[in-house]
Amino acid sequence: MPDLTRRRTLKLTAATGMAAAAATLPVREAAASPHRPSYGRIDTHHHAVPPKMRQWAVEQGIIPPTGGPSWAQWTLPDTLATMEANGIAVGVASAPVPAEIFADRKVAESGVHVCNESLAELARDHPTRFGFFANVAMLHPDLALKQVAYALDELGADGVLLNTSAGGRYLGDPVFAPLLAELDRRGAVAFTHPFSPEGIVEVPGVGGWLGDFLLDTTRTALSLIASGALDRYRRLSIILSHGGGFLPYMAGRAERWGREDDGPDPAKIRRALRRFFYDTALPMSPYATPTLLGAAGADRVLFGTDWPANSAREVTLNTAALDRDPNLSRRAHKAIARDNALRLLPRLAERRR
Repeated sequence: MPDLTRRRTLKLTAATGMAAAAATLPVREAAASPHRPSYGRIDTHHHAVPPKMRQWAVEQGIIPPTGGPSWAQWTLPDTLATMEANGIAVGVASAPVPAEIFADRKVAESGVHVCNESLAELARDHPTRFGFFANVAMLHPDLALKQVAYALDELGADGVLLNTSAGGRYLGDPVFAPLLAELDRRGAVAFTHPFSPEGIVEVPGVGGWLGDFLLDTTRTALSLIASGALDRYRRLSIILSHGGGFLPYMAGRAERWGREDDGPDPAKIRRALRRFFYDTALPMSPYATPTLLGAAGADRVLFGTDWPANSAREVTLNTAALDRDPNLSRRAHKAIARDNALRLLPRLAERRR
């Protein structure tokens, strides 16, 4: 791996880990919300780093052998304890590895294999507690198609993880058309995960996860809209993580794009807002709820914690805030916590029966 890529990756992982600087709390401190409903939540923004995946990441120089961000110190007991403490029945695990790590074809072949086999093993060992979104080598379109087929047909993945950008290109770029077309043909689910955009000026003392990640998600959403990809691939379901970045909150500006700057028709923007799915790992409550519900509707929102990039303390605080949110009716809360995910992920729904 080139040194530049390694340095960038370490910076990205460190930025992500800032959200998890606090050590995982003991179970007794991760108290369940008193407002927790009786139904089990399904966490669609749930990261995992099983031992084989962690060892591969160490070998690639992505994380150090010891220490590093707390998410890299993921353990199954801590994960299950946090899930139990917050009424989380299922975690749909994912490993958001920057696409540039897989720039070398041999690394792409071996690395994606390790990541997907590790997550598949976790789901096989605990079929009612975990599902997973598979990795693909986005910078190698022909290889990505093979990895999609293996992950969905052989490993039983619930969908795929796509970086919001790869090699300086966003998801609406023609280079990703074959991958999106195949996912569309299968009626698959794509969980998108951001990183800091290339070349962006850093703000001293402000981690990239605070604003840059949200910008990257917004950029890819606009790319999918502007390119027409969202209309062409109608069977493909796309989850925008972290509440959709800034998209739901700048939709009025996007409508002006069509009225005065040769952008898509404003009606197309409004339709697009309800085509995407969004997770609550912004976190959504209490600040973003009214706008997100107004833009997309409760049936397009999925529960997400960003564990373990968010510590056990943060997971509990954010979950409790969601439970107390006065903007959510009990019906809307139940849909977000569980029902929408079961509708979107049929394999997971089958395992939960």
